[in-house]
Amino acid sequence: MANAPDLHNPAIHAALERYWRANLRIMVALLTVWAGISFGCGILLADWLNQFRLPYTGFPLGFWVAQQGSIVVFVFCILAYCIFMNRFDRRHHEELQRLGADSDSDSDPD
Repeated sequence: MANAPDLHNPAIHAALERYWRANLRIMVALLTVWAGISFGCGILLADWLNQFRLPYTGFPLGFWVAQQGSIVVFVFCILAYCIFMNRFDRRHHEELQRLGADSDSDSDPD
C-alpha cells in the first residue's frame, strides 16, 4: 500500500481531525432536525398541529407527524447525510492526495 497516508505527518493528522469534526457537525445537525420534528412536532406541538388536516387524507397533522412524518424526516436525514458525506469525502480524499504528494516531493532528493 504505497498510497496509504503517513499518519505521523502533522498535516495529514490535522486533515483527519478536520474530517472527523465536520462529520460530527453534520451528524449533530441532522439528528437535531430529526429530534426537533419527532419530539417537537410529534409530541409537544401535536395538539396544536391537530387543528390542521393533512390534505386529501383527513388525518390530523399532529397525528400524522407522530406516526409517519418523523420516519419520513429520518429517511430524508439519511439521504442528506449520504449526499453531504459523498461530497465531503471526495474533497477530503483530494486533500489527502495533495498532502501525500507534497510530502513525497519533500522527501525526494531529485
